[in-house]
Amino acid sequence: MTPIIPQENTSNQPHSSLMGEDGSWSLFTTFFHIGLFTIGGGYAMIPLIEAKVVDEKQWISREDLLDLMAVAQSCPGIFAVNIAIFIGYKLRGMTGALMSTLGCIMPSFLIILAIALFFRQFQDNEWVARAFRGIRPCVVALIAAPTFKMAQTAKIGWTNVWIPVLGAFLIWMFGVSPIWIIVAAGTGGYLYGRLVNVK
Repeated sequence: MTPIIPQENTSNQPHSSLMGEDGSWSLFTTFFHIGLFTIGGGYAMIPLIEAKVVDEKQWISREDLLDLMAVAQSCPGIFAVNIAIFIGYKLRGMTGALMSTLGCIMPSFLIILAIALFFRQFQDNEWVARAFRGIRPCVVALIAAPTFKMAQTAKIGWTNVWIPVLGAFLIWMFGVSPIWIIVAAGTGGYLYGRLVNVK
């Protein structure tokens, strides 16, 4: 299976809801909303992206999201920013990439700036500590839920379920970089495809 690299729409025709001057602003507000309610890191953003970009806006398909996630994970940098850049570029080129990235990082920048300004006032606040102890387990659920949906989209079955299981085991047990897992899986998929075509 050949990896899909996000490319700008060669027809220069973005999704109908993104056409016109308000298209870039719509990307900014959508990713601002996603960034504002993402707690727990880039992977916690996946269900929000799926809900807003795939289900509600229908800008991209689940298959496209899965491919873009694989590319974003393989590239250097922050996963959340990478996925915002790829989706924005796919939808509206360089302008879309810029607006989606700004929308993604702006909420966390403003919140962290506010926390830095007033950190000393509530760093030892017991109520804040309790709130975060309750939030952390929810992040696990936010990451786990879309995993099962993506497994269906990727057509994971009894014949290939060993691939994600082995990959997860190598990352968890031996600390293998996800990049090497993706490279190995991509190479294996390519060789398997060539072998099937030869037959």
